[in-house]
Amino acid sequence: MNPVDSKAGPEIVLASSSPYRKALLSKILGDFICCSPDIDESAHADECFSELAARLSAEKTLTLKPQFPSHLIIGSDQVACLEINGSSVQLKKPLTKENAFKQLKLSQGQCVSFHTGLSLLNSKTGRLQTCVETYQTQFRSLSDQQIWRYIEKEPALDCAGGFKMEGLGIALFEHIRGDDPNTLIGLPLIRLVSMLQTEGLDILSI
Repeated sequence: MNPVDSKAGPEIVLASSSPYRKALLSKILGDFICCSPDIDESAHADECFSELAARLSAEKTLTLKPQFPSHLIIGSDQVACLEINGSSVQLKKPLTKENAFKQLKLSQGQCVSFHTGLSLLNSKTGRLQTCVETYQTQFRSLSDQQIWRYIEKEPALDCAGGFKMEGLGIALFEHIRGDDPNTLIGLPLIRLVSMLQTEGLDILSI
């Protein structure tokens, strides 16, 4: 192991421009850099959703390696999928209210799985840690009026699935299952803390 000196170690880089991931990381780290990598997020042929999330999270860190050669780079990517009629459907960022309604309507009474890939790259040593955390959400059966009411009150057009679990979106579910609720928002902090510790960085000693 090449431990990181918590007082004089490399800077932390969040490979994302997401305000949600930035807010989550701010819960455990007070000082870090945000930089959004430019990568192709298209799925490869025969690539399952969890594999896609893992690969994209790793690619985000590796893309920034030349720019940040002595840093700990955090990458995360989330893929939401709905199992319906025997097939898997990926739920993406809706971007419009109409698309948000279509996705939320399709999810009613169904289970949606959110696969969140998490990677930590020590760009100095080349060590790359990657994992996938999965959260399952069971949607309530809501009326069209209730769905539109949610969209108008809390538009989440830049969120996979079209909702914000940390806000009013929690009312959309019957139950949720997973190890870390931060995973559903986009950054598994419990696993991240363990990854940082592997690099010798104890966030409670900073």
